[in-house]
Amino acid sequence: MTAAASPDIDRLTELLRDAAREELLPRFGRLGSSEKADGSLITEADTAVQQRLGAALASHWPAIPLLGEEMSAADQARRLAEAEAGLWCLDPLDGTSNFAGGFPGFCISLALLRAGRVELGLVLDPVRDECFSAAEGRGAYLNGQPIAPYAPGARLRDCLAVIDFKRLPPARVPDLFGPESFRSQRNLGAVALEWCWLGAGRFQLYLHGGQGLWDHAAGRLIASEAGAATQLFARDATEPSTLLSLEKRVAVGAANEQLLEQWLNRVQLPLDNS
Repeated sequence: MTAAASPDIDRLTELLRDAAREELLPRFGRLGSSEKADGSLITEADTAVQQRLGAALASHWPAIPLLGEEMSAADQARRLAEAEAGLWCLDPLDGTSNFAGGFPGFCISLALLRAGRVELGLVLDPVRDECFSAAEGRGAYLNGQPIAPYAPGARLRDCLAVIDFKRLPPARVPDLFGPESFRSQRNLGAVALEWCWLGAGRFQLYLHGGQGLWDHAAGRLIASEAGAATQLFARDATEPSTLLSLEKRVAVGAANEQLLEQWLNRVQLPLDNS
């Protein structure tokens, strides 16, 4: 594969840091927000970062088009269908509700999709100046240093879990708790960062009931390349999905395969079993 076909992670990191420094951080906690059709929030910062990075990526790698979260559904579907030769998948501001509320948990997420796979991913947390990155088959890194999952024990009750309860069917929530479940639970509200923190060993169990492609593309690659066990499912499925899709996916992860097996037994997929 040529250098032009394999964008440089260091250069991409610079582009993300520049966009965060000039477009995100000056607006942090100072903007109002509006509601999109799906109920999620959008701010001026989402649009500014997408426009800036879209232009920068097109300038450096003009042969690779952009799939942005703030595009129309029709444009997203068309671009994904034409992604065989490469496609950028950008979430300009993951954690918009946090950002708009002044809570320091948000990031920029960028992935390179090619031939039905996620080939490269970067997630920048500008508040902590942490840039997570991974290339397929080459491990995962935080600011250039290798990362790996961490498990304090072999049982679920030894583990810290990150769970997005908002997207779980309410009837399924009580069964997640009990004496043999996780030690404690958190929710960051920024999906790409959650994947990266799993890969970096900051918690051990993960469950999210509805992630879009731009939510999981870069972060899940980073977690998987770090060594975490990760799977995506359709909401009505019990077998993992391996296809890149715009459909929402249930995300399940753990620090290792043994914990993932226990966690799946606890979660009891499918989530939608009516």
